[in-house]
Amino acid sequence: MTDDVLHNETDNALQVSGSLWLHRGTSPLGGQARIALLEHIASHGSITAAAKAAGMSYKAAWDAVDAMNQLAGEPLVARSTGGRGGGGTRLTPRGARLVAAFRAVEAAQTQFLARVANDLEHFDEQWPVIARLGLQTSARNQLHGTITQIRRCGVNDEVTLTLPGGEAITASLTHHSTQSLGLAAGGHAFALIKAPWIEMARGADLAGLPTANRLSGTVEVVTDEAGQAEVILALPGGSRLAAVMPQDTLKARGLTVGVGATAAFAAASVIIGVMA
Repeated sequence: MTDDVLHNETDNALQVSGSLWLHRGTSPLGGQARIALLEHIASHGSITAAAKAAGMSYKAAWDAVDAMNQLAGEPLVARSTGGRGGGGTRLTPRGARLVAAFRAVEAAQTQFLARVANDLEHFDEQWPVIARLGLQTSARNQLHGTITQIRRCGVNDEVTLTLPGGEAITASLTHHSTQSLGLAAGGHAFALIKAPWIEMARGADLAGLPTANRLSGTVEVVTDEAGQAEVILALPGGSRLAAVMPQDTLKARGLTVGVGATAAFAAASVIIGVMA
């Protein structure tokens, strides 16, 4: 690997940084630049020399000192004039404590950012999960999995998405959609299925329901109100499916918490998507 390649990889790597500011209420008391100015005052004993060392004008230095003195509620910098030793500028005990406190917090921040930077080495592994958490759609069912098969059927394709628990979902979409989404066996995708598109039943009640997708599990939650019911089916692999049906249908099919049931839905009712 050449030095240029290493340099490019370093430039493209995710990095983390941060700045530290002290606030009094909603007003900024000081950050790195102002604290450095206080340190220069402590070292040089002169506002003129401190301003020069900090790379600012004399007026800007005194404006900063004056602002800090007022926001702190007591002087951080004291100035003396005349006398046998001549005039000078020094930090008050409060000013010295503020500088020490800032540097202590800054050291802790540096350690924290170093830990975060170390975690970024594994960020690429976590990003897909973070992206999924940010996915917002109107579909009640959002299932993520791996594409295990794509079968051409004229202008349409039958795409099989296998969930982490091993359950398989078949979706029917146009061949053009398969290509535009870049779908391929082994790739990751998600399936969106609206709750009203799913039928849920037991035993003989399954007759006549869609056969393309039938996933069996245990009824975990039943919410029944205003003549409508939502049934949550827990699949063996850990995924969950929600179906919505009239209250009368719920009762007729004997769907209660704890009973086994099967969710049935058509392949055309499954919308396949990928993370951009």
